[in-house]
Amino acid sequence: MKKLLIFDMDGTLVDSSDAITNTINYVRSHFDLEALEKTYLLENLNNPHINSADFFYKTPTFTKKQTELFEEHYYETCTYDLKLYNGIYEMLDILRNDFKLSVATNANSLFAKKMLAHLEIEKFFHMIVGADMVTKSKPHPDMILKTIEDLRHQQQSILIGDSLKDLYAAQNANIDAIVINWGFTKHNDNDITTSKKLLEEIYAKSNLSK
Repeated sequence: MKKLLIFDMDGTLVDSSDAITNTINYVRSHFDLEALEKTYLLENLNNPHINSADFFYKTPTFTKKQTELFEEHYYETCTYDLKLYNGIYEMLDILRNDFKLSVATNANSLFAKKMLAHLEIEKFFHMIVGADMVTKSKPHPDMILKTIEDLRHQQQSILIGDSLKDLYAAQNANIDAIVINWGFTKHNDNDITTSKKLLEEIYAKSNLSK
Protein backbone atom coordinates (compact mmCIF):
# COMPACT_ATOMS: atom_id res chain seq x y z
CA MET A 1 0.00 0.00 0.00
CA LYS A 2 1.28 3.46 -0.90
CA LYS A 3 1.91 5.76 2.03
CA LEU A 4 -0.52 8.65 2.42
CA LEU A 5 0.49 12.31 2.26
CA ILE A 6 -2.09 14.79 3.56
CA PHE A 7 -1.39 18.37 2.49
CA ASP A 8 -2.67 21.59 3.98
CA MET A 9 -3.69 23.97 1.18
CA ASP A 10 -3.41 27.69 2.01
CA GLY A 11 0.17 28.65 2.78
CA THR A 12 1.43 25.18 1.87
CA LEU A 13 0.41 24.37 -1.70
CA VAL A 14 -1.02 27.71 -2.73
CA ASP A 15 -0.41 31.37 -1.98
CA SER A 16 -3.92 32.68 -1.40
CA SER A 17 -2.81 35.46 0.91
CA ASP A 18 -4.34 38.34 -1.07
CA ALA A 19 -7.79 36.78 -1.35
CA ILE A 20 -7.88 35.78 2.33
CA THR A 21 -6.72 39.10 3.75
CA ASN A 22 -8.84 41.14 1.36
CA THR A 23 -11.92 39.12 2.31
CA ILE A 24 -11.32 39.47 6.05
CA ASN A 25 -10.95 43.23 5.63
CA TYR A 26 -14.06 43.26 3.43
CA VAL A 27 -16.04 41.71 6.29
CA ARG A 28 -14.46 44.10 8.81
CA SER A 29 -15.56 47.05 6.70
CA HIS A 30 -19.20 46.02 7.14
CA PHE A 31 -18.84 46.37 10.91
CA ASP A 32 -16.97 49.70 10.95
CA LEU A 33 -13.66 48.02 11.74
CA GLU A 34 -10.53 49.40 10.16
CA ALA A 35 -8.51 47.27 7.75
CA LEU A 36 -5.68 45.22 9.22
CA GLU A 37 -2.26 45.00 7.63
CA LYS A 38 -1.71 41.91 5.46
CA THR A 39 1.36 40.51 7.24
CA TYR A 40 -0.26 40.97 10.65
CA LEU A 41 -3.37 39.11 9.49
CA LEU A 42 -1.41 36.22 8.02
CA GLU A 43 0.77 35.84 11.11
CA ASN A 44 -2.37 35.29 13.18
CA LEU A 45 -4.53 33.44 10.69
CA ASN A 46 -3.52 30.00 11.94
CA ASN A 47 -2.65 30.90 15.51
CA PRO A 48 -4.25 28.18 17.67
CA HIS A 49 -3.81 30.24 20.83
CA ILE A 50 -6.20 33.08 19.97
CA ASN A 51 -9.96 33.44 19.56
CA SER A 52 -10.10 34.08 15.81
CA ALA A 53 -13.59 35.59 15.88
CA ASP A 54 -12.56 38.10 18.53
CA PHE A 55 -9.24 38.83 16.82
CA PHE A 56 -10.69 39.45 13.36
CA TYR A 57 -14.18 40.79 14.10
CA LYS A 58 -14.39 41.64 17.82
CA THR A 59 -17.12 39.08 18.54
CA PRO A 60 -17.00 36.04 20.87
CA THR A 61 -17.86 33.67 18.00
CA PHE A 62 -18.31 34.02 14.26
CA THR A 63 -21.81 35.32 13.54
CA LYS A 64 -24.07 34.18 10.72
CA LYS A 65 -23.70 37.55 8.97
CA GLN A 66 -19.89 37.45 9.18
CA THR A 67 -19.83 33.94 7.76
CA GLU A 68 -22.20 34.83 4.92
CA LEU A 69 -20.22 37.93 3.98
CA PHE A 70 -16.94 36.04 4.05
CA GLU A 71 -18.17 33.05 2.04
CA GLU A 72 -19.92 35.14 -0.63
CA HIS A 73 -16.95 37.44 -1.17
CA TYR A 74 -14.32 34.70 -0.93
CA TYR A 75 -16.07 32.39 -3.38
CA GLU A 76 -16.08 35.20 -5.94
CA THR A 77 -12.47 36.25 -5.38
CA CYS A 78 -10.58 33.15 -4.17
CA THR A 79 -8.85 32.62 -7.52
CA TYR A 80 -7.73 36.26 -7.83
CA ASP A 81 -3.92 36.50 -7.66
CA LEU A 82 -3.88 32.82 -6.65
CA LYS A 83 -0.66 31.00 -7.40
CA LEU A 84 1.23 27.83 -6.59
CA TYR A 85 4.39 28.11 -4.56
CA ASN A 86 7.49 27.46 -6.64
CA GLY A 87 8.04 23.80 -7.51
CA ILE A 88 4.74 22.52 -6.08
CA TYR A 89 3.31 21.21 -9.36
CA GLU A 90 6.52 19.37 -10.21
CA MET A 91 6.80 17.99 -6.67
CA LEU A 92 3.24 16.62 -6.70
CA ASP A 93 3.84 15.07 -10.12
CA ILE A 94 6.80 13.16 -8.65
CA LEU A 95 5.10 12.21 -5.39
CA ARG A 96 2.00 10.72 -6.98
CA ASN A 97 4.09 7.85 -8.30
CA ASP A 98 5.01 6.63 -4.81
CA PHE A 99 2.31 8.07 -2.52
CA LYS A 100 -1.42 8.53 -2.25
CA LEU A 101 -2.08 12.29 -2.03
CA SER A 102 -4.89 14.20 -0.32
CA VAL A 103 -5.74 17.68 0.99
CA ALA A 104 -7.05 18.66 4.44
CA THR A 105 -7.86 22.37 4.61
CA ASN A 106 -9.69 24.62 7.05
CA ALA A 107 -11.26 26.27 4.01
CA ASN A 108 -14.69 25.22 2.77
CA SER A 109 -14.34 22.27 0.39
CA LEU A 110 -16.19 24.21 -2.36
CA PHE A 111 -13.53 26.92 -2.22
CA ALA A 112 -10.72 24.36 -2.08
CA LYS A 113 -11.91 22.42 -5.13
CA LYS A 114 -12.42 25.63 -7.10
CA MET A 115 -8.93 26.87 -6.23
CA LEU A 116 -7.13 23.57 -6.86
CA ALA A 117 -8.97 23.10 -10.16
CA HIS A 118 -8.05 26.65 -11.19
CA LEU A 119 -4.38 25.84 -10.59
CA GLU A 120 -4.74 22.47 -12.35
CA ILE A 121 -3.55 20.35 -9.43
CA GLU A 122 -6.89 18.90 -8.26
CA LYS A 123 -6.11 15.83 -10.41
CA PHE A 124 -3.26 14.82 -8.09
CA PHE A 125 -5.47 14.25 -5.04
CA HIS A 126 -7.53 11.20 -4.10
CA MET A 127 -9.52 13.23 -1.58
CA ILE A 128 -10.08 16.88 -0.59
CA VAL A 129 -11.48 17.46 2.90
CA GLY A 130 -12.68 20.91 3.94
CA ALA A 131 -13.85 22.35 7.23
CA ASP A 132 -17.50 21.97 6.13
CA MET A 133 -17.08 18.18 6.01
CA VAL A 134 -16.16 17.65 9.68
CA THR A 135 -17.38 18.75 13.10
CA LYS A 136 -14.14 20.46 14.11
CA SER A 137 -11.34 21.73 11.87
CA LYS A 138 -7.60 21.76 12.55
CA PRO A 139 -6.00 21.73 15.14
CA HIS A 140 -8.60 19.04 15.93
CA PRO A 141 -7.87 15.71 14.23
CA ASP A 142 -11.31 15.24 12.64
CA MET A 143 -10.38 15.87 8.99
CA ILE A 144 -7.19 13.84 9.30
CA LEU A 145 -9.07 10.89 10.77
CA LYS A 146 -11.80 11.22 8.12
CA THR A 147 -9.19 11.13 5.36
CA ILE A 148 -7.49 8.07 6.82
CA GLU A 149 -10.80 6.27 7.33
CA ASP A 150 -12.34 7.12 3.95
CA LEU A 151 -9.19 6.18 2.05
CA ARG A 152 -8.83 3.04 4.22
CA HIS A 153 -5.32 4.06 5.10
CA GLN A 154 -4.73 3.25 8.75
CA GLN A 155 -0.98 3.72 8.90
CA GLN A 156 2.07 5.37 7.36
CA SER A 157 0.45 8.78 6.91
CA ILE A 158 2.21 12.17 6.98
CA LEU A 159 0.63 15.63 7.24
CA ILE A 160 2.44 18.51 5.52
CA GLY A 161 1.47 22.06 6.52
CA ASP A 162 2.75 25.49 7.43
CA SER A 163 1.13 26.16 10.79
CA LEU A 164 0.91 25.01 14.39
CA LYS A 165 -2.68 24.02 13.66
CA ASP A 166 -1.36 21.50 11.17
CA LEU A 167 1.25 20.21 13.60
CA TYR A 168 -1.27 19.87 16.43
CA ALA A 169 -3.80 18.17 14.13
CA ALA A 170 -1.19 15.58 13.18
CA GLN A 171 -0.22 15.02 16.79
CA ASN A 172 -3.88 14.70 17.80
CA ALA A 173 -4.39 12.14 15.04
CA ASN A 174 -1.20 10.32 16.03
CA ILE A 175 0.52 10.66 12.65
CA ASP A 176 3.81 12.21 11.53
CA ALA A 177 4.04 15.82 10.36
CA ILE A 178 6.38 17.99 8.34
CA VAL A 179 6.08 21.76 8.88
CA ILE A 180 7.23 23.88 5.94
CA ASN A 181 8.59 27.41 6.22
CA TRP A 182 7.50 29.24 3.07
CA GLY A 183 3.84 29.76 3.95
CA PHE A 184 1.83 32.14 6.11
CA THR A 185 3.45 31.05 9.38
CA LYS A 186 7.22 31.43 9.77
CA HIS A 187 9.19 28.94 11.82
CA ASN A 188 12.70 30.02 12.72
CA ASP A 189 13.77 26.49 13.64
CA ASN A 190 12.72 24.98 10.31
CA ASP A 191 15.14 24.98 7.37
CA ILE A 192 12.79 23.34 4.85
CA THR A 193 12.51 26.36 2.59
CA THR A 194 12.14 24.88 -0.91
CA SER A 195 9.93 22.23 -2.46
CA LYS A 196 13.09 20.28 -3.33
CA LYS A 197 14.05 20.07 0.35
CA LEU A 198 10.49 19.09 1.22
CA LEU A 199 10.60 16.33 -1.37
CA GLU A 200 13.81 15.03 0.16
CA GLU A 201 12.33 15.21 3.66
CA ILE A 202 9.21 13.30 2.63
CA TYR A 203 11.19 10.45 1.12
CA ALA A 204 13.58 10.35 4.06
CA LYS A 205 10.73 10.19 6.58
CA SER A 206 9.02 7.52 4.50
CA ASN A 207 12.18 5.38 4.27
CA LEU A 208 12.00 5.45 0.48
CA SER A 209 14.91 6.23 -1.79
CA LYS A 210 14.57 8.78 -4.54
